Formats: sequence, structure tokens, C-alpha cells
Amino acid sequence: MTIQRLSSDQSGFLQNPGVVSAQLVWAENAPEAKMTITRVTMQPGSTQARHAHEKAEQIWLIEQGMATLLLENDETAPLQQGDIIRTPAGDVHGISNAGSEIFVYLAITTPPQDFRDAYDGAR
Repeated sequence: MTIQRLSSDQSGFLQNPGVVSAQLVWAENAPEAKMTITRVTMQPGSTQARHAHEKAEQIWLIEQGMATLLLENDETAPLQQGDIIRTPAGDVHGISNAGSEIFVYLAITTPPQDFRDAYDGAR
């Protein structure tokens, strides 16, 4: 296996209302990678509904802003820049950006996942 250099023009972009996910490392540009790396930008008022990844865990690195982590049983927890969140496979999670600022996080998912089915638009 050789080292691979990726550039931003090889990223895929997935969109839902108020949410843009830049697929930095994914099956389209790194088919042998053991993870998916996504930078998610959420506009104020946007939400990623509660969901679970049956076979994949995620680690989120919160880069900018504040939001609310949506957990199982209608529980919530605050999120802010600098937080690191680990979600084991099968755990319910989501995010709501009810604030007035953009919220940005980096998501590392392993094993890799194709998130196209979770988004309305791909470009």
C-alpha cells in the first residue's frame, strides 16, 4: 500500500437543509481507508435527527460553536468547541444547532460508512 495525498477537490459534499457534510476521506476518494472522515457545518436552526449506526462508531471533534447533543430517551447534553465525543456503534445520537452561530465538527467513523442515503443532495 502507498501513501495517498488527497485534496479538497476530491471531497464529496452532501447536503440537507442547513447542513453541509464535506466527505474528506470516503469510499469515492480512498476506497482502502478504514474510516470515513467528514467535516460537518451546521447553520443556526439546523438539526441532524437522532439516529444510530448499527456497526460503526464515531468520534466527533468539535471545531467551532455550540450545539446540543441529542441522546436516547429525549436526553440532551451541551456541545462546544474543544469537546471530543465518542459514540459507540448502536448508540443513539443527533445534533441540534439552536444557537445563532455556525457549528462545525469533524466526524471520524469506523468502519467507513457511505452517508449518501442520509442526505437529500450530493454534489
